[in-house]
Amino acid sequence: MWDTGSRNARTREAVDRLIERWLKVNNRTSIPLVVVHSHHHSDHVAGDPQFVGRPDTTFVKPDVESLKTFFGFHNWPEEVATYDLGNRLMDVVPIPGHTDDSFALYDRRTGVLLTGDTVYPGRLYVTDFTDFKKSIHRLAEFTDGKMIAHVLGNHIEQTRTPYLEYPIGKLSQPEEHELEMNVGTILELDRALSHMQGPGRVALRDLTIYPLDAEVLKEMRATQHKSEEADRKIVWP
Repeated sequence: MWDTGSRNARTREAVDRLIERWLKVNNRTSIPLVVVHSHHHSDHVAGDPQFVGRPDTTFVKPDVESLKTFFGFHNWPEEVATYDLGNRLMDVVPIPGHTDDSFALYDRRTGVLLTGDTVYPGRLYVTDFTDFKKSIHRLAEFTDGKMIAHVLGNHIEQTRTPYLEYPIGKLSQPEEHELEMNVGTILELDRALSHMQGPGRVALRDLTIYPLDAEVLKEMRATQHKSEEADRKIVWP
């Protein structure tokens, strides 16, 4: 399981129903669940209490040391680890920069690359520019020669119109970008970062490099509140 939900999400109910159906179809009585997180931010770990102590569940805390121990990393973040779900290999690629514990997950069977909050159609919030730049280059190199069916991030903040994003905090996004991206997005991002000497806000076709500092965080909070309040009056009058 990749992340446990945001705010008041009733994630466990959905997961338990899904597993129950799977067990019936496959004539099984149990199957282990592994819970990991793309990173430690609250909108990805809010459902954690629902899974701590759940039977047949391995819960991996969202921090670097826990990830290193569980996946067997010896040289984080330069090393790529492999985890076997049971005749289904997953590659674990550390990509700090958004947070120190961010990582990507590549499913060799489907060719799906999960990139969390590091790459998605929207604002890529960067807390450590040097780490982020290295991580995107490492991710681009990782994809070389591999089948990448989809690049899937955790959010959508971009419209279908190139270079046009939604305001921070927007609740209604009827013309939003599709979640699925392709490997070209990572290569474009890597190329853009290679020309940057330091943090800066740069808009690409489907995403924006968005360094975070105190002033930006203040602006984000104000914009988010304004957008959410305006949308609530329209969506829930």
